[in-house]
Amino acid sequence: LERFGSTKISDFRGVSENDAKAIINVAEVISEAAESLAKTKTGALIVVERSTKLGEHLSHGVILNADMSALLIRNIFFDKAPMHDGAMIIRSKRVYAAGCYLPLSNADVNKDLGTRHRAAVGISEVSDSMTLIVSEESGAISVAHSGTLYRNLDSEGLKKQLSRLQNKTSETKRFRRRGGKKN
Repeated sequence: LERFGSTKISDFRGVSENDAKAIINVAEVISEAAESLAKTKTGALIVVERSTKLGEHLSHGVILNADMSALLIRNIFFDKAPMHDGAMIIRSKRVYAAGCYLPLSNADVNKDLGTRHRAAVGISEVSDSMTLIVSEESGAISVAHSGTLYRNLDSEGLKKQLSRLQNKTSETKRFRRRGGKKN
């Protein structure tokens, strides 16, 4: 994931077996934590940093740089924990920071959705990150990527979205080749 984050997608030819295992492990840990948080309707906002570094969004958070585990993620988002309202940022397969503030989207986000969803779409509009949201009202799991919100994901849908951490899409290739202008 670290190599992936520091390499432009257009230059990325593939991942080594160890890198692929690390990325899959990140997806599995995030999935496990999200499903557990969803069952208890514990709100969460987990940003997986990719090539766009999110340094400016770390200033209000707490740098942890901790080994990632589902238990750590669940503990950070426990509703009595001091950092539970902010976003967690995962960098290079580590829980890098928590309690971070994200920019809110100005796009029309469904009125039934709250600030977590607007923040997830907002960060996905200004970076190539992928953000997972667990709603505290419904326990529904959503993912924001490239300005799009994928809502009410089941276990398989979540794993499919998280697999984007590993795969480069043909849309991304077209986007890069055309000088960054999206059709």
